[in-house]
Amino acid sequence: MGRGRQDEQYLEAAKTFGAAIDRLARAYEADADRRRDLIQDIHVALWRSFATFDGRCSNRTWVYRIAHNLGASHIVKTRRYRLEGLAQLEETFETVDGANPESEAGDRQVLDRLMALVHRLQPTDRQIVLLNLEDLDAAAIGEVTGL
Repeated sequence: MGRGRQDEQYLEAAKTFGAAIDRLARAYEADADRRRDLIQDIHVALWRSFATFDGRCSNRTWVYRIAHNLGASHIVKTRRYRLEGLAQLEETFETVDGANPESEAGDRQVLDRLMALVHRLQPTDRQIVLLNLEDLDAAAIGEVTGL
């Protein structure tokens, strides 16, 4: 593939999925400076990936696969999270069962609570929850995660 085509594909993907990449990075990294680095790493990897993209999956699936692979690698690489400190998906439901998010003051607080719960999840569960929140169906989630 020519570099011009690679640039075009990347620019279209960045325009279409840029907000989703930002949301995913926020879910993987709470620290603003590290999050900016992660977003930049995702964009670089995405641009590079279009040199070999063969179209066997949708652009959406490709972008999410790149973003989630980088997000998961970021968690492992920074070693800020230890596997013992992360929760299983089922354990997080216990945390919110007694809470009434509708009574929280403002959408920001609800979003902050959600992100706090997402940050507690193990990487695989985190990927599944984030992709579900991005409205991917089970088949697409399986394709992105390889599960």
